Amino acid sequence: MSNLLIRDIPDAVRKQIRKGQRSRMMSQNSYLVSLLSEAMEQQDGPTLFDQEPALEPPQGHGQHQSVPFTFIDLFSGIGGLRLGLEAVGGQCAFSCERDKHALKTYLAWYGENAEGDVTEIADSDVIPRHDVLAAGFPCQPFSIAGVSKKKSLGREHGFKDRTQGTLFFHLATIIEQQRPPVLLLENVKNLRSHDKGNTWRTIAETLDQLGYTVFDQVIDAADYVPQHRERVLIVGFDRNVFGDNPPFEFPLPPDGESPKLSDILEDAPDDKYTLSDKLWQYLQDYAERHKKKGNGFGCSIADLDGTTRTLSARYHKDGSEILIPQRRKRNPRRLTPREAGRLMGFPEHLLDRMLSGERQVVSDTQAYRQFGNAVVPAVVQAVAQQIVKVMQWQLLRQNGCLLKR
Repeated sequence: MSNLLIRDIPDAVRKQIRKGQRSRMMSQNSYLVSLLSEAMEQQDGPTLFDQEPALEPPQGHGQHQSVPFTFIDLFSGIGGLRLGLEAVGGQCAFSCERDKHALKTYLAWYGENAEGDVTEIADSDVIPRHDVLAAGFPCQPFSIAGVSKKKSLGREHGFKDRTQGTLFFHLATIIEQQRPPVLLLENVKNLRSHDKGNTWRTIAETLDQLGYTVFDQVIDAADYVPQHRERVLIVGFDRNVFGDNPPFEFPLPPDGESPKLSDILEDAPDDKYTLSDKLWQYLQDYAERHKKKGNGFGCSIADLDGTTRTLSARYHKDGSEILIPQRRKRNPRRLTPREAGRLMGFPEHLLDRMLSGERQVVSDTQAYRQFGNAVVPAVVQAVAQQIVKVMQWQLLRQNGCLLKR
């Protein structure tokens, strides 16, 4: 049994294990196996769940059962990935973000100071052991020219050559060092077509080279919030833990009607969010010019009973992609920062901490930027529920214990 090792456990439990193994004069692994054997004789088998799930994970949505697990939150922004993973039982063990304004929001929301730039995390010991690595990493082009030449010269190649100088290189290095059982990555929809597909090929090949079975899908958040927001979600499972064919499937859209924009609007927004005559005229003229050229650029008056266009990080400049019509005013208005947060699906109590009165953590401009760069937590939660099902399946394959090969 020497090939078994324990995932992270509390110090108090570890001390109890040491005490027990000494009393029985057994090795740690032998002692743990004996405890598990005794437990299995007393019941159907030790389990981490309130109810034993099916051997095959059910598909689609429905009630999920939490599996306790830890995760790290890289390129964390304001924690959209974190909220989705916490909703299914995850505990955040580490986070990092370089933007000083996002760090203020992260502290206000979670009471934690996230570490800084991921590129400056040189010591792998800084990052604690974890079960899931989550990252909304920025997209950068990769240069694959010269790889064959370097190989012929005996120089380093593979992902360390192909991704050098990119943010994904630092992410891949952390994955290589930490070997997390599960990966959950998020990026813009165009990641798969970026740089004529070279970016995506490099990412997929790198994760495969590192030993992960990878699933990817573009998901539109319009099924969860009143906003069309297409993002690619990437899920990876360590083949050394889950085998070559983990039973993972992306979630089906939730049942029921899609949410409406009118559901998230404030009753009496401040007049300062109404567009001035000058700006409104400029946006209309700009839209007309591009319409005559056959382009789709320009301002957009949102349908109150429908969904909006994608909220962008530049929304603070003029709000042109999502303008709200007003009954008693000729000019439309921007979303308020609170409405922008609601449009992303962030919970009201966190918006209170960020935007309330004199205690407002960041300016309106920074709030718009942060929401425009964020991931919708409800989408992450839906994907994370499917990951949990695979975790349950894996634990049952291993007789329900927290032992990892």
